[in-house]
Amino acid sequence: MSDNNTIAYSNFIQDIITDDLKTNKNDGRVNTRFPPEPNGYLHIGHAKSICLNFGLAIQNKGICNLRFDDTNPAKEDVEYVDSIKEDVKWLGFSWDDRMYYASNYFTKIYEYAIQFIKLGKAYVCDLTADQIREYRGTLTEPGKESPFRNRSVEENLDLFERMKAGEFKDGSRVLRAKIDMSSPNLNMRDPVMYRILRATHHRSGDDWCIYPMYDYAHPISDALEGITHSICTLEFEDHRPLYDWFLEVLDFKSRPRQIEFARLNITYTVMSKRKLLELVKKAYVSGWDDPRMPTISGMRRRGYTPEAIRDFCERIGVAKTSSTVDVALLEHCIREDLNARAQRVMAVLRPIKVVIENYPEGQVEWFDAENNPEDPNSGSRKVPFSKVVYIDQEDFCENPPKKYFRLFPGSEVRLKHAYFIKCQSVVKDDKTGQIIELRCTYDPESRGGNSPDGRKIKGTLQWVSAEHAVDAEVRLYDSLFTCPNPDDSDSGDYKDNLNPKSLEVLQGCKLEPELKNAKAGDRFQFIRTGYFCVDSVDSKEDKLVFNRIVALKDSWAKVQKD
Repeated sequence: MSDNNTIAYSNFIQDIITDDLKTNKNDGRVNTRFPPEPNGYLHIGHAKSICLNFGLAIQNKGICNLRFDDTNPAKEDVEYVDSIKEDVKWLGFSWDDRMYYASNYFTKIYEYAIQFIKLGKAYVCDLTADQIREYRGTLTEPGKESPFRNRSVEENLDLFERMKAGEFKDGSRVLRAKIDMSSPNLNMRDPVMYRILRATHHRSGDDWCIYPMYDYAHPISDALEGITHSICTLEFEDHRPLYDWFLEVLDFKSRPRQIEFARLNITYTVMSKRKLLELVKKAYVSGWDDPRMPTISGMRRRGYTPEAIRDFCERIGVAKTSSTVDVALLEHCIREDLNARAQRVMAVLRPIKVVIENYPEGQVEWFDAENNPEDPNSGSRKVPFSKVVYIDQEDFCENPPKKYFRLFPGSEVRLKHAYFIKCQSVVKDDKTGQIIELRCTYDPESRGGNSPDGRKIKGTLQWVSAEHAVDAEVRLYDSLFTCPNPDDSDSGDYKDNLNPKSLEVLQGCKLEPELKNAKAGDRFQFIRTGYFCVDSVDSKEDKLVFNRIVALKDSWAKVQKD
């Protein structure tokens, strides 16, 4: 872990840790853990948990473990394990030599289950899953005891051993904790500890056909690793008594403390792994790393920076109550970070040809262009200018409205870094009537974009020399959903709110030659357009592909101002 990635947390969790350190609880140790289930790719909500767990450990001179909760082999895959490790590293954190798996402890967890049975605290139940739910009761009615609840210790030991040996069918029996079927907390009404599940595990293969449930395996894994503060999201608050009960029965001397915080919700986004998996499997997106996805890998491919995501996680803070964060704040953090580091370049996304009639044929001039006005050490580059240039179609209007300060017939604009030009005529396609070319003249005295006689030019346009232009594909990304809460739909199906315009692909874009050798992941500000990143998957030597990271307009700054 690097101190450079420390987030200075001041919240109720830090207050708890501070008090524990003052009383020398846990012998002054602070050991957190990030425990993802490898059943999908991590998303921005997990990024908050990563920053919190690793950040608190760094801040309190402790350590943070990475532990995979791999107790459900039917949904897990080594692909997800690898992606999770890459995401944590990319965010700037390291688990050093402390990468663990719940499967590391399968034998120990099984032996503890035997101990529960011997203590009369667990029993083998033959009820089906539906029957268990029926017997469980409701929030207002107590549950009913299973007819198998009072089996003898000997019978339970025999049945559990036979479950492990593979004698019974999947789902035919479970091991349940014997707690209290009348408890007001439904989680304490004899929860399942083990189920029979024949599925090849990505690490242990077919060694096991019974697997522990998360609520049982998690506290034991925490205790075995010496975790001091087990930080989880708010939906596990009602599970805390069960977490503590398992550890109390096993009489662990040093017990972790479970602390819950509100999970992250963001507008125009879904955070459910089930829904994200559906989007991938049904090809609503191109994959887990689709730049429209809220996954860390998708954000990385789109061009988000780890610094910006960590800044976002710090700004939203840690709370006990659920709330929804405006996605504009995340985009604001991205802009602030890229504004300070991204090189400015000129790009024409929807090109229209401009022929400068009085510019010498074959002449090429090179103008100095600053790389980043926010960074005095960023230097400058040379930009070529010639008789034919491209400007953006949106910067020309044949019949402009009032207060239109870009190019139109008879108007004069400044080409950034270069000259003033004036539109003299328009060339159209004979068949379609579409404008295909503008005929302009330039003022030789306005070299460098300076006014020779003090006249004011309000419009400044980006441009690219046609002779030197680099062709590229540019992908303009928008929100994946059309409404702030995608789950709000008349049909109850979040997919009804998918945005059909979330991706626009532009071919034949013209970029300045500085971008010819841009590498995957390189980020730039396209002047007057937005921040863009070279796509890490589809961009090749013979095909340059850029993803729009975020537009220039900062809606969060406006929200704050209002």
